[in-house]
Amino acid sequence: MKLTIAISVGDLNGVGIEIALKAHTEVSKLCNPIYCINSHMLEQSAKLLGVTIPKDFHIWHVEGEFEIRAGVVDSACGNYSYDSFMSAIKLCETKEADAVVTMPIHKEAWKLAGLHYVGHTDLLREHFKKDAIMMLGCEKMFVALFTEHVPLKDVAGLVQYKKLKQFFLDLHASLRNERVAVLGLNPHAGDNGVLGDEELRITKAIKSANKKIGFEQFVGPIVPDIAFTPHFRSNFHYFVAMYHDQGLAPLKALYFDESVNISLNLPIIRTSVDHGTAFDIAYKGEAKTLSYINAIKSAIGFIK
Repeated sequence: MKLTIAISVGDLNGVGIEIALKAHTEVSKLCNPIYCINSHMLEQSAKLLGVTIPKDFHIWHVEGEFEIRAGVVDSACGNYSYDSFMSAIKLCETKEADAVVTMPIHKEAWKLAGLHYVGHTDLLREHFKKDAIMMLGCEKMFVALFTEHVPLKDVAGLVQYKKLKQFFLDLHASLRNERVAVLGLNPHAGDNGVLGDEELRITKAIKSANKKIGFEQFVGPIVPDIAFTPHFRSNFHYFVAMYHDQGLAPLKALYFDESVNISLNLPIIRTSVDHGTAFDIAYKGEAKTLSYINAIKSAIGFIK
């Protein structure tokens, strides 16, 4: 029996709805998708794309009508993408859907709409009162982020023993038996304190978490500039990065089109494409579907 997945359509001035329409036939073989959009906005999108809406394109009505303007940062789009996302969440909460898959939002559009959330994950944390973990990747490699959208100058102060230990324990609850390589913060993983002492906290948190878990699940801290080499990646499938670009720069260099975004440590399953609104190619028929299809597969995999 196929699972039901609620699709949040993202910013309608971007590529999300094009991807949803383009991939619908393939996605429908994997699950029963419900698209959180109303018929007026869907028809407007299809007309701009010059495509026909599939007859089995099942929608969940989300109020709101405005003019789609490809590639424009717009508060109306920001507000609608928020409403679409909240509708998808509620479908999971009421058990009418098994998971949520999200198309990209535009953070500035959310700000213009008066929304104070940094993004999907931030909203999920507040909505569920849970410390969601952002993990990105594909079958070949996943990277969980200890810190996400914070200024680089603030990262070292956030690398604290208690926070790290709880992060590892929360990640364990989602990954269970997978071994995880934990990156150090500093060059050469601090060189035993010569280049920084944050690794001492990371080491202490790893040892304490592993002791509580009962086996050596977390390994490190690993020297960051060797962690993503082919030899090292052959031994580890999962990584923890201390900050956003430390983990995502190598991931996107290696697997940009394939990667997905997964929110862990929540009462619902939420996965997402691992790319932005791509305003520069919106409604030009050039958007790729691989990340979206992988997001659908990842959601199904985590449920099963």
